[in-house]
Order: sequence, then C-alpha cells, then structure tokens
Amino acid sequence: MVGPVHKLAVGAHYGGWDWLVQRATALVMLAYTVLFIGIVLWNGGLSYPVWKSLFANGAFRVVSFVFMAALLYHAWVGARNVLMDYAKPTALRLALMIVVVALLAAYAGWTVQLLWGDA
Repeated sequence: MVGPVHKLAVGAHYGGWDWLVQRATALVMLAYTVLFIGIVLWNGGLSYPVWKSLFANGAFRVVSFVFMAALLYHAWVGARNVLMDYAKPTALRLALMIVVVALLAAYAGWTVQLLWGDA
C-alpha cells in the first residue's frame, strides 16, 4: 500500500485572487453595459447629440473610466495567466509581460485623454 501523496504548492498562488478579480471586474463591465444599453433605449437610439450630452456629464465620464479600469485589469489578469501557462522561457515571458503592461498603460492614458482631454 502506498502512503499519502504530498505535493508542494509552488508558483505565485494567484489562483483564488485571480478568480475573484475576474468575476468582480466582469460584474463592473456588465453593470456599465446594462447602464449604457438602458440609456440608449431610454433615448430611443444613439445619435451624436445624445452621445455628446452623455459624455459631457462628469459622472458618466467617471463611470466610463471605472469601466475601462476594470477592463484593463481584467485583461491584465487574463494575459498574465496565459503567459504564465504558455510562455515557458522566463526571459520571453517577462518581455511579453512588459509589452502587455506598456500597452495597458497606454490604453489607460488614452482613456483619460479621450474622457477629459480637449476635444
């Protein structure tokens, strides 16, 4: 008879936290999508004047930024997990993670520019 198997847990131990973050950010994105669809239906469609007045509202800009922050964090967790699973050479994985972080940071900056920049 073989004794009990003892496995050592190795790695960064992101599993439970990643699962929770993915669900929480997905709920934020779902709530924003429902809000946006509700606004479109309430106004009978989406025209340029409706769009312009919607984003002229500071509160909607903040909510839109929260949506984008959730989207970017959701993307980071997913991309990091894929890279940790499939990019085996450490140097390649770290290089790709740097590229992903740089892109996500650029998207965050672009979001701020679109929401609060001069237009």
